[in-house]
Amino acid sequence: MIQGAGSNVGKSMLVAGLARAYSRRGMAVRPFKPQNMSNNAAVTSDGGEIGRAQALQAWACGVAPHTDMNPVLLKPETEVGAQVVVNGKRIATVKAREYSTLKPKLMKAVTDSFARISAKADLMLIEGAGSPAEVNLREGDIANMGFAEATKTPVILVGDIDRGGVIAQLIGTQAVLPTEDAAHIKGFIINKFRGDVSLFDDGYSLIEDRTGWQGLGVATWFKDAAKLPAEDALDITGGGVGKVKIAVPVLSRIANFDDLDPLKQDPDVTLDMVEAGRALSGDADLIILPGSKSTRGDLAFLREQGWDIDLNAHLRRGGKILGLCGGYQMLGNTIDDPDGIEGPAGKDEGLALLNVDTLMTPKKRLASVTGRHLATDEAIEGYEIHIGETTGPDCDRPFLDIAGRPEGALSANGQVMAAYVHGLFAADGFRAAFLKSLGGSGRAYSYEAGVDMTLNALADHLEAQLDLDAILKIAQAES
Repeated sequence: MIQGAGSNVGKSMLVAGLARAYSRRGMAVRPFKPQNMSNNAAVTSDGGEIGRAQALQAWACGVAPHTDMNPVLLKPETEVGAQVVVNGKRIATVKAREYSTLKPKLMKAVTDSFARISAKADLMLIEGAGSPAEVNLREGDIANMGFAEATKTPVILVGDIDRGGVIAQLIGTQAVLPTEDAAHIKGFIINKFRGDVSLFDDGYSLIEDRTGWQGLGVATWFKDAAKLPAEDALDITGGGVGKVKIAVPVLSRIANFDDLDPLKQDPDVTLDMVEAGRALSGDADLIILPGSKSTRGDLAFLREQGWDIDLNAHLRRGGKILGLCGGYQMLGNTIDDPDGIEGPAGKDEGLALLNVDTLMTPKKRLASVTGRHLATDEAIEGYEIHIGETTGPDCDRPFLDIAGRPEGALSANGQVMAAYVHGLFAADGFRAAFLKSLGGSGRAYSYEAGVDMTLNALADHLEAQLDLDAILKIAQAES
């Protein structure tokens, strides 16, 4: 089990790289994360949803993602509440204090999933959440030491040297942990080092001496990390120098932003992620309104930023807008949530850039889909993961055909487009044709091949810098 001395120390990427490295050795490797918190979910082969990081780790293992890889997923909807997804299905929306009482009841679901998936594996690589040093959360824990104790799983602790204070991170974690929890930790990894690794030799030895843990290596900064799909909204960055400029407002509850990963890597694109406090780019060819975990809340946030004014100005300049999922709902006339599914019950006026209306309904649609983009006749595949039904005159001009079913909407002048389908831009032919309509070259870039190449480079990186044989021995020994 890979646990972190803090949040965002690089656990997800380490698990992905190790998964690819051990898979290349001929082992049946499977990823697992007992509890994840993310609004960037993936639809699985068994019709549920898990964190996007576990889907990438499954990719690294060469297997399809499955709900057993992430049995508990928390999807924040407000500052104090989150949707709770268990075994791929939503069971409730609770506040943080309510979840603390629910959490212990979820351990059986976690251990049952772990038992099922580990039965198919030579090696399980388990990702913790946050840090075990948060001992105030230890009671009923299912994400870190609670899971390690329940399953007698050995732990490797990861420290992030890039943020500073890594010696205190690791030694301090041991100091605050109960003795029985600290005993699960068998080794440590230093991650995100920049520069000459030998300069940290004394610090590395000090950690070994003070903790008694085995040092398993220092992983230097992996420069191609941004080429892998990001799970955390904090990791979303713009980039590129392509001819087509795409601006994306970073909503406060942005969700399923993996839509943007292929665009960021495409040589035809310059991607501008617009943070709060900044106007939407005046020279953008396309503005994408992304998915949201709280559509009405993010619609209010969008207006607070003045982005509604920017969108209208963009259209007057001849620009185009694409709304995906929650972004689709915001573009319509109204969003009605009479049962308070996403927050307080109520009905809000939308941006009125599409002549459609959305009614929030309790049933959540989770499905992998294939079809074609009607304007280019290019094949697409993706997934739907949403609540709500959208209807109206502009739906008579659909954006997609999904196995004979019209999907999405277009404005009468064709400037505003929308659909519920995520993951469209991973289809290379569609992406090339769509970008060509915005001034791109029309040349197809192989996104999946690029991700696969990066996973191999990450595995090479870790093979060279970490003691993978020693890590394997720890996994094979009893905790």
